[in-house]
Amino acid sequence: MSKKFIEECVRTSLETYLRDLRGTEPGGMYDMMVRVVERPLLEVVMRHADDNQSKAAQWLGMNRNTLRKKLLEHKLIK
Repeated sequence: MSKKFIEECVRTSLETYLRDLRGTEPGGMYDMMVRVVERPLLEVVMRHADDNQSKAAQWLGMNRNTLRKKLLEHKLIK
């Protein structure tokens, strides 16, 4: 799967979302998209990293403390 394929999936989903609003103006789309994409990203990476936060943080290109904060925000850890 290529980056281009993922971008096209996001583009198609956004077009569908906006069409489904039927003219109602959306609000907070940026934050909504970040939250919608971030959770499955964290879930998949953590699973493939065998729940190793250091490894997952490295794969994601972020600090382990930042990853931990995001995992807590999404209630993926306690």
